[in-house]
Amino acid sequence: MKLKQRVVLLALLLVIFIFTKVFLIDNLDTSAANREDQRAFHRMMASLHVELDPRLDHTLQSPWEIAAQWVVPREVYPEETPELGAVMHAMTTKKIIKADVGYKGTQLKALLILEGGQKVVFKPKRYARDYVVEGEPYAGYDRHNAEVAAFHLDRILGFRRAPLVVGRFVNLRTEIKPVATEQLLGTFMTVGNNTCFYGKCYYCRETEPACADGDIMEGSVTLWLPDVWPLQKHRHPWGRTYREGKLARWEYDESYCDAVKKTSPYDSGPRLLDIIDTAIFDYLIGNADRHHYESFQDDEGASMLILLDNAKSFGNPALDERSILAPLYQCCIIRVSTWNRLNYLKNGVLKSALKTAMSHDPISPVLSNPHLDALDQRLLSILATVKQCTDQFGPDIVLVEDRMTLSHL
Repeated sequence: MKLKQRVVLLALLLVIFIFTKVFLIDNLDTSAANREDQRAFHRMMASLHVELDPRLDHTLQSPWEIAAQWVVPREVYPEETPELGAVMHAMTTKKIIKADVGYKGTQLKALLILEGGQKVVFKPKRYARDYVVEGEPYAGYDRHNAEVAAFHLDRILGFRRAPLVVGRFVNLRTEIKPVATEQLLGTFMTVGNNTCFYGKCYYCRETEPACADGDIMEGSVTLWLPDVWPLQKHRHPWGRTYREGKLARWEYDESYCDAVKKTSPYDSGPRLLDIIDTAIFDYLIGNADRHHYESFQDDEGASMLILLDNAKSFGNPALDERSILAPLYQCCIIRVSTWNRLNYLKNGVLKSALKTAMSHDPISPVLSNPHLDALDQRLLSILATVKQCTDQFGPDIVLVEDRMTLSHL
């Protein structure tokens, strides 16, 4: 065979090899990943309903020890959590041994220590379920039920980046006041026949206390992350200015994402894709108030973006604040696993799944029907936004494969 013919043959074989690699082997890998996404979705759906059961079989560990061992750099809790019901039961029933004012922040909360030494954050009820918060998308008090709903949405989306939250009723007179610090106790008052408190925070006012129904106050409790995982606070690159007439750069610069991609920790690692996931999460719940976010310390960008403080959500079911999606429509990238999960939740599945997941909660019903309906409508808007991106740039650019092996050893 002549040299020229050999070169042509080798070139042809090389083309065939590349074709096989790109269109067959890679497609098989993608199909396998998609099948695993589908299996993960079915596992999630099968474990949606969590019975609050105190029993912990096959272990001598406390609920607090179990929950602490779940935490790793990329997850707050693992996919399979047979002990979840026991941990949440403990959160809503264990004796309160100390009550103090909440950690720094703008909204009213209390820091409780439960029997066994576990810290939880208590956020009191401020609004009836059907109350609509008018005004800016970040207006109003924190909504305790929004924390509960956001935690279960985190489970449904498969992110597993939100601390555990459950509803709880507390007797302010018999459970809180006897163990309250002087600082917290000094903010208690009686309004009519109701026991109230206003706590210590940036916006806390004696004229705007949270009041119980008599002595019984409804609220949410969020499990404090283990102290061995100290948090680091970051300014959100798509944060708002909160100043009338002053826009943040992302609000007028359509190429803003390009600038973000050149800065650490968004220039490498999973953080930018976490920002996109969080934008989707926040748009679904109507949270336009994520001006900062937390990760674990000394993570060099590898830690997850932790979905803390979701209470400025589910305020107005009729308000779909599209600017929350700015990271998605400006960067035009999304994890394949997130894209797959969103598609599995179409056609009313999201609403039904969240309703089922929250049905066990002590403060159920957690959300009014208009808020549940709004979730399905917002999901369609997210899917349409991604489609606009794929139409413009192609799915190979927009859909990013980014899976990490997570260890819970």
